[in-house]
Amino acid sequence: MSILQVEHLSKIYGKGDNEVVALNDVSFSIEKGEFVAIIGPSGSGKSTLLHILGGVDNPTSGKVYMNSQDVYAQKEEQLAIFRRRQVGIIYQFYNLIPILNTEENMTLPLLMDGRKVNREHLHELIRILNLDGKEKHLPNQLSGGQQQRVSIGRALMTSPAVVLADEPTGNLDSKNSQDIIDLLKHSNEKYEQTLIVITHDEKVAMQADRIITIEDGTIVRDEVNRG
Repeated sequence: MSILQVEHLSKIYGKGDNEVVALNDVSFSIEKGEFVAIIGPSGSGKSTLLHILGGVDNPTSGKVYMNSQDVYAQKEEQLAIFRRRQVGIIYQFYNLIPILNTEENMTLPLLMDGRKVNREHLHELIRILNLDGKEKHLPNQLSGGQQQRVSIGRALMTSPAVVLADEPTGNLDSKNSQDIIDLLKHSNEKYEQTLIVITHDEKVAMQADRIITIEDGTIVRDEVNRG
């Protein structure tokens, strides 16, 4: 069953001579539990697509359906709830709050949503993410790999249906990169979460179930990865 459907999605920035077409008539669907890699050169529209899927950036035209719900037909308040509950976004530059420790950063989305923290789930994630003993550390006391793990924990803490990762290994060495992808795959399999990863790294893309290639704002290839 499709968890995500994208229909004739376009995104245009600017007007007249300054007009930039970031996405041009993009359509695809993703099944529940699928691990999809989106690849393509810089400026091809990958990050724009991810932000639109995550409810962060409005499309110029076209539709995004999550669990058959028209994402952008919702009022702003509903859209904010959608962002907090349905999707978990992992950014390349971690986007952690510098004055909050590991636990506080991970549980922030739940608290913002007025929900209780499931301590059991929190401790399980801390163990899986190999952050034992780092619970009270601030981001500047953590390595890059550890900060990315905290950002993954924050995305997974809300048990989202879809996890969106924008170059999650972009700032990491190959050992940390593989650890991060293993963690995302574990979550994808254990919690049956749908995982969409934007990456430049061919090694990362080859581990996905499916690879979508974007160039100049359009899909040029969409292949099932036989591994």
